[in-house]
Amino acid sequence: MDITLPAANGDRVSYRLVGKPVEPIEGARFSRIAYAAAHVVADPIAMTDPWSRPAVDWNRTIAFRHHLWRLGFRIAEAMDTSQRGMGFDWASAKELIRRSIAEAKTVPGADLASGAGTDHLAPAAAKTLDDVIGAYEEQFAFIEGEGGKAIMMASRALAAVAKGPDDYARVYDRMLSQASGKVILHWLGDMFDPALKNYWGSNDFDAALDTVVAIIERHAGKVEGIKISLLDAEKEVRLRDRLPDGVVMFTGDDFNYPALIAGDGRKHSHALLGIFDAIAPVANAALAKLAEGDKAGYDALMAPTVPLSRKIFEAPTEYYKAGIVFMAWLNGHQDHFTMVGGMQSARGICHYADVFRLSDQAGLLADPDLAIARMKTLLAVAGV
Repeated sequence: MDITLPAANGDRVSYRLVGKPVEPIEGARFSRIAYAAAHVVADPIAMTDPWSRPAVDWNRTIAFRHHLWRLGFRIAEAMDTSQRGMGFDWASAKELIRRSIAEAKTVPGADLASGAGTDHLAPAAAKTLDDVIGAYEEQFAFIEGEGGKAIMMASRALAAVAKGPDDYARVYDRMLSQASGKVILHWLGDMFDPALKNYWGSNDFDAALDTVVAIIERHAGKVEGIKISLLDAEKEVRLRDRLPDGVVMFTGDDFNYPALIAGDGRKHSHALLGIFDAIAPVANAALAKLAEGDKAGYDALMAPTVPLSRKIFEAPTEYYKAGIVFMAWLNGHQDHFTMVGGMQSARGICHYADVFRLSDQAGLLADPDLAIARMKTLLAVAGV
């Protein structure tokens, strides 16, 4: 099967599909905790004001969660991948969290954790640390009130208000001390959100590392783990090596996840990844291989997904959500390529052409005929 795709130099290039779709293993057992941060499916008909009023297709959104649960993944709900802070507001996130927690209770073995942040508080409106704490408390209370587990998301408001490491410690100490259950922390780098620059009160990694480790050590009984998303494997390993017993590392490194999950022979990372939304079938098969002790089989499946992930998460990294939803559309999980906030426009047609090629090469086009037909419609709209 062939398709003509655009090249960055303006040429048109014929591409022949080479990939064989990887078959996932339903009921597979993993030796790693694997959270997939899931996207939301927009409702293009109801979205009359795309930039300011999100409209969600709840049926398709929940159906995608069932897809991930069937493949053995836990779900990290209402996180960055769902466009929190980029078109998807707290009111919509509350409805998503409520629906997902209720749905999980109907699925044997289904598990999820939900993002608790401060995004209903505009950074400019936050004047004091108490404002930030109050915003966190509101979101924690909602999630815990629904019977859910909280992921404490990095806060733009806290980054704007905090004067140094002690201010971060005050906010995190307060929230962790009063959380009703164990919490997952999230260290999100400024490549994902420029407003989070110098998070933990310093632009020096060693100083930031000391701050976050001290917080975790004080509350080790309340912290299930920490997700670090800095796209730097060495920094993740340094934090991983300092975590107290019983606190796990969740890799959020969408560039280096295969090696981090496999481990270095001493320690390994578990996973909380946006890319797992897009590569779930292959990640499922690879994690099953790893659990069986077949490291070579794991590597063979995971390796082709890395160029794809690096393309999807290329700078400006915060626009990676467009590639995630593009792949969901190619694979028939939704009938359109429309995103909350019109975010599909954040990437150009050559980017999508590259994602298409790399998806094929990773065995991630479940129905190649459908994928080609949909890619051709996108190309036609772009004048290719």
